[in-house]
Amino acid sequence: MQQPDIMFNMSQLKAICFAIASYEDLNLLIHHLAEGATKTFKAKGCSIMLLDEIEKQLFTVSSFGLSEEYQQKGPVFAKDKDSALIKGEPVYVDDMQTFPGIQYPEAAKAEGIVSILSIPIKYRGAVQGVIRIYQDVSRNFHPEDIDSLKLLGVNLGLVIENNGLKNFVEQVKIAMGNLPLRIMGE
Repeated sequence: MQQPDIMFNMSQLKAICFAIASYEDLNLLIHHLAEGATKTFKAKGCSIMLLDEIEKQLFTVSSFGLSEEYQQKGPVFAKDKDSALIKGEPVYVDDMQTFPGIQYPEAAKAEGIVSILSIPIKYRGAVQGVIRIYQDVSRNFHPEDIDSLKLLGVNLGLVIENNGLKNFVEQVKIAMGNLPLRIMGE
């Protein structure tokens, strides 16, 4: 079998890493990453999904190239042992109709999705979500592209964790500002 072409070049990867480090708006960053992955891999679409640890469910924070109908197909649960979310490693499914862990194969077929590459979003080894690249054909990914996407997942995990920590600190500051002065020792 012929080795697939590398789709992610070093200059693109550098640009993405610098963007991740400098974006102020996390939602805009995630949208640009979904759009960029779709275009780079000439994919049907891309979604970036985060894990709700309480509900054990993934929720989409951004997508590109996918219809609203497909995105509203139903909840995506984190339960399949062969998923990137559980394994913590990239998982490629070459046929969405025959892979046993796919929750909505009929919706994938209606959307024209044949295959999917899922890359975990991680922070210090803990999986926070996945980057899913949907293809309208079954295709191989170059190992260098997989490594670049893994790096993207780790960097995105760092930004998401940092954003959550920043939001937590802001909430503490607001709560502290609302305390009576006598409790603050003033």
